[in-house]
Amino acid sequence: MAINYQPFFILILLAIFACFSFTSALPNDVAWWCDRTPNPEPCKHFMATKTRTTTTTTLAKSDFRKMAVQLAMERALNAESHTKWLGQKCRNEREKSAWADCLTLYETTVSNLNQTLDPTTKCTEFDSQTWLSAALTNLETCRAGFVELNASDYMLPLLMNNNVTKLISNTLAINKNSSSSINGFNEGFRGGFPSWFKAGDRRLLQAAVKADLVVAQDGSGDYRTVKAAVEAAGKRSGSGRFVIYVKKGVYRENVEIGNKMKNIMLVGDGMKYTIITGSRSVGGGATTFNSATVIVTGSGFIARGITFRNTAGPQNHQAVALRSGSDLSVFYRCGFEGYQDTLYVHSQRQFYKECYVYGTVDFIFGNAAVVFQNCMIYGRRPMASQKITITAQGRTDSNQNTGISIQNSRIMAASDLRPVLGSFRTFLGRPWKQYSRTVYLQNYMDSLVDPAGWLEWDGNFALNTLYYGEYRNSGPGSSTSRRVKWRGYRVITNSNEASRFTVANFIAGRSWLPGTRVPFTAGL
Repeated sequence: MAINYQPFFILILLAIFACFSFTSALPNDVAWWCDRTPNPEPCKHFMATKTRTTTTTTLAKSDFRKMAVQLAMERALNAESHTKWLGQKCRNEREKSAWADCLTLYETTVSNLNQTLDPTTKCTEFDSQTWLSAALTNLETCRAGFVELNASDYMLPLLMNNNVTKLISNTLAINKNSSSSINGFNEGFRGGFPSWFKAGDRRLLQAAVKADLVVAQDGSGDYRTVKAAVEAAGKRSGSGRFVIYVKKGVYRENVEIGNKMKNIMLVGDGMKYTIITGSRSVGGGATTFNSATVIVTGSGFIARGITFRNTAGPQNHQAVALRSGSDLSVFYRCGFEGYQDTLYVHSQRQFYKECYVYGTVDFIFGNAAVVFQNCMIYGRRPMASQKITITAQGRTDSNQNTGISIQNSRIMAASDLRPVLGSFRTFLGRPWKQYSRTVYLQNYMDSLVDPAGWLEWDGNFALNTLYYGEYRNSGPGSSTSRRVKWRGYRVITNSNEASRFTVANFIAGRSWLPGTRVPFTAGL
């Protein structure tokens, strides 16, 4: 009996056509562009939901990038509203604490995305990549808060940040590929100093300054607490430079300089004399994010001659002295004292010059693009079972322009560690996140640094995807002959590779740091 194959051919053709209609894309239409992102499916799904008329429209890359950021913004706003509603689901103080952080972080994420889209902001590709990197970091920090307080099983599945994370990751990939600068870095602010840095600011960091407000514990100033002065500064009109002089004293308080408080400057009488101290910690019930003695997120922040301290001690685990998410911020001749998680360089572009940092475990950590120059970095005596790890860098996406760069500094043992140096091992860093990136350039490393140099986080996690580098360091702890053999670790011998992590390239420093008159080295 003859078999009629025609129906089968028709079915096959229909199947092929159906498959083609859902997965194929015309060159330069939305689906075609989505296929070139790390997460094509949510891109296609939400683009189609957003507007059906654009799915087959031919787009330039710049137009698609703008659409992708707008889409991420819309989903972030949706997730922010959902997170507000989620507060009623919290069953205890731990969940409420992590939830409160998430509200703040979503608000900041929306602000970061809005900055990138704002037509009145003359931003470069470097700026956009910084703000998108920060937006992604915020979502990861939200999730981490529930995990560290053991409140993740119930609350995390209720959050709606998974697709937002993927959509922001897409915008990072598109934006990085659009950059014309070498290695994805460029100078930014090509027109001169950034708008927030006025000509009158250029002498502020190395000369006597005229304070707008004075803080003094003895009543000789305008306020007795730093917090009160900051609150008063928040009520000022305009957003020009505002200087708060904090006289000699130990100020036991927690201070927050929020997103809307731009261009605040804190000036102390020197890191030995002006000290702001607190004791919040994860052991005491706070999240790492909210444990900081001082929190700064307003852009253009400057600090000079102040010590930020957390006295919770090693037994209370994560306890931050200062958390900064301030873009284009400078810390000059400041001290940071704590044990675990002393200095949280959370996000954005930051510069630390001639500072002192003391700690035990992961005591410089976060996901900013940050350069430390001519600083003193001290390992302290930890608890008996602990190892000392200087850095824990938190890059979660290979397209984030973030990392920790430590240059022309000294890695030393603090006075309490020196007598027991043989009892504890000290490492340059460990990979907190998948694409952790840290480099040490031209530093002096004393004998406390372990010959292996670097420590695993958890087995083989991130050892192939991290980027850890050492370039022309000196001192008894600097030998690379016995360093780890991970794929992601390298002894940098090429000056061009090392220069990617200098002030000029990594934080676009030539375009905004000269205005501060802080002495800095732009290159190697």
